Amino acid sequence: MFEKLPSGYRLTAAGEEVLEFADQMEVSSHLLETRVFGRDQSVRGLLRVTLAPPLATHLLMPDFADFARLHPDIEMEILSSGELANLTNREADVAIRVVYDRKTLPLNLHGLKGPDFFGGVYMSRDRLAAWRAGAPDPIRWIVISLHGIPDWASEGEVRTTGVPFRTTDAEAQIVAVRQGLGMTTLPCFVGDADPLLVRVPGTDLHMHGTLWLLTQGETRKTKRVRLFTEFVSRRLAAYAPLLAGLSVSRD
Repeated sequence: MFEKLPSGYRLTAAGEEVLEFADQMEVSSHLLETRVFGRDQSVRGLLRVTLAPPLATHLLMPDFADFARLHPDIEMEILSSGELANLTNREADVAIRVVYDRKTLPLNLHGLKGPDFFGGVYMSRDRLAAWRAGAPDPIRWIVISLHGIPDWASEGEVRTTGVPFRTTDAEAQIVAVRQGLGMTTLPCFVGDADPLLVRVPGTDLHMHGTLWLLTQGETRKTKRVRLFTEFVSRRLAAYAPLLAGLSVSRD
């Protein structure tokens, strides 16, 4: 199966043939599992939902709680992570994702289109008031280290005067802007819903993409998956103004 070399091990020709058959067996196993799962019409069992952390913590967790109360026999597992779970391999049953281009959706996934999703530039209300009063404290860009300052985020009327303040995650970013360190980009459903924050005057909103509810072909036939996607689809439709930044007046 393997040939031992000074640099390590290498598959032999026989090993390559076995690997090919093993890959086919794995694909067949996943297909069998999803078909069996798709025949399950009981309103009980495990339901795994994957989505980005801000969507879970700042928007949909109350709705997940409502669904769990409506269907107490469904064991919900919320996978709030920036990593994309593989629906075909049953790493999750439902994915709620921001999709920039519909053509990039895998053909084997079934999608329910949701509302468009916008972001804006925000700072704390107290810091904006202090800036208008002429406070000398520096105003910084608050950024998540991996992303930096997006090209679309025009500084508007307020100019940064200090070095950037970097965080590693969205929750730390939100706390930093609440503390008055400066301004940052946030989804509208986060910034507009926070009474301590306000949009930076003179800045525009930016469309990040469209929210989609995604399921795998066989998995979506399961009753608990259908109940969940229909329920969340209705809730997302109700959030459309908030997601688009239309739910509050500009200060």
